[in-house]
Amino acid sequence: MPHGWTGKILRVDLTEGRATPEDLNMPWARQYIGGRGLGTRYLYEEMDPSADALSPENKVIFATGPMTGTYAPTGGRYMVICKSPLTGAVACSNSGGYWGPELKFAGYDMIILEGRSPNPVYLWINNDGVEFRDASHLWGKNTEESEDTIRRETDPQARISGIGVAGEKLNRFACIINDKSRAAGRSGVGAAMGSKNIKAIAVRGTGAVEVADQLKFGELVFDSMRLINESPTTSKALRGMGTASTVAFANSIGMLPTNNFQQGQFELADNVSGQTIANTVLRRNKGCYACPIGCARVTETSGETKWKGHGEGPEYETIFGLGTDCGVGELDAVLYANYACNLYGIDTISAGGTVAVAMELRERGYIPDEDLADLGTDLKFGNADAVIRCLEMMTTREGKFGDLLAEGGYRLAEHYGHAELFMGSKKQDFAAYDPRAAKGMGLGYATSNRGGCHMRGYSMKVEWFAPMEERLDPFAEEGKAAALIKLQHDAAGIDSVGMCDFSAYAVPPERQVELYETCTGEETSREEWDEIGERIWNLERLFNNRAGLTRQDDSLPPRMTEEPLSGGAVQNQVVALEGMLAEYYRLRGWDDDGNPSAETLERLNIQ
Repeated sequence: MPHGWTGKILRVDLTEGRATPEDLNMPWARQYIGGRGLGTRYLYEEMDPSADALSPENKVIFATGPMTGTYAPTGGRYMVICKSPLTGAVACSNSGGYWGPELKFAGYDMIILEGRSPNPVYLWINNDGVEFRDASHLWGKNTEESEDTIRRETDPQARISGIGVAGEKLNRFACIINDKSRAAGRSGVGAAMGSKNIKAIAVRGTGAVEVADQLKFGELVFDSMRLINESPTTSKALRGMGTASTVAFANSIGMLPTNNFQQGQFELADNVSGQTIANTVLRRNKGCYACPIGCARVTETSGETKWKGHGEGPEYETIFGLGTDCGVGELDAVLYANYACNLYGIDTISAGGTVAVAMELRERGYIPDEDLADLGTDLKFGNADAVIRCLEMMTTREGKFGDLLAEGGYRLAEHYGHAELFMGSKKQDFAAYDPRAAKGMGLGYATSNRGGCHMRGYSMKVEWFAPMEERLDPFAEEGKAAALIKLQHDAAGIDSVGMCDFSAYAVPPERQVELYETCTGEETSREEWDEIGERIWNLERLFNNRAGLTRQDDSLPPRMTEEPLSGGAVQNQVVALEGMLAEYYRLRGWDDDGNPSAETLERLNIQ
């Protein structure tokens, strides 16, 4: 029996209503680790990347890493891998909470969903037992109602991962929610799940994850906890204010996206800052499985407000998406919109980005009055009622405008003849960092294999957050390609091993390698670890190329490359992408069109 990995996957044929355990492909596991890497390897092998993402030919893979379910700090992550309904590229969405470890405790490293159920179902996995259960009574329910109902029908200690109404309605940026508030958030993985007529996967496991060298692993875990407690980022910023601690910083330097990235500073930023949240609406911290950081916020709207609610969040990306990017500075409204997205099952970044695009389209006169007949309020920046109403409409595809919103910001802008107003790459919305203030982020958005994304190579680490003597000039293009490639490989490794990216602010890749070795018993050097990250990145690129994506998809909207941003520390900046992109391709061993060379694939043992 392997260590770290359980050595088993569960293949679920939804068309036939059949679930079959299989042995994990251990040679692939050693090449791709688990999670993101191993899930992508299975996806690449088993489906045609050119297939429609909402067809039964797409596969939805839930993949854990070898350290998921161990006591490694933040070892609670799992990934959802499929072809993205939003981008048409590979989708790989990361979530925490407790569902991933529970799957390992039930004895599985991975679940592969195939085909399409003729009727709504949910899957109940109770250790070795697997049942298909009718979900017709759950269809139309929000994520909390569904989870509570399923737990009553199965086991009070079951962990549930599933979709809300947005996933059922095939909203292209629907997400998958587990533990009521943890989201596999980006790229529309919830729509892919909804297209298969499966509402949720409930799991109860009573096993354990065995590690190869318990004594050494425990020593490394103990020392990693020390590093996390000593790091200002993990022990103070994230533990103290969560990701919302970034609001004030980004606004002060002039890179907080405002009004669909038309500005980089928001006059009401203090209203929605991490400090304001901590002082007013925060009720307690919360952490995922084996997490010593506790970055999540449990909040409740203030007493006198028309937006009543409580739940988890908001994250920095949500404050940007549903707040600053839409010109909304009312904290209660942002909180309420955040809670609604969790209930509906939609990605807060793409939801907010889509509304921001709509607001600018309307501001410029591109959306006629008749298309907004069902909205019931003015579609303009700063109108919180418009944000919340748009969320409702995009979730259920209400009317013509709701149907357009559910297609995402790129398709919405394209419909009205102005795709250039969409702020994203590969049809996926940017995150909360204006790349004109951090050029590496621009290259990272453009080259991210899953579309505009900050988690695939977070250059802010070296452009703004590194010690001064190690920092790269955020306004320069030089050196960004090499730095980004290293960050992309590191991100692929931690996504695959089953730990949270936030732990990497304190636990360096060298320590991650040691944890992996003592967990699995597999000897791996730092150089081999980098090569695994590179192998994962190139395999994802191959999937995208086979899906029809080309160099022209490694792009930024003209606002980023032609319209200067100024404010704070940012003065008259645009992103000169083409030079960085050419250097990036050269360093990766790709041709001028972004195709990995035969030599690169041979060196990485990708056949």
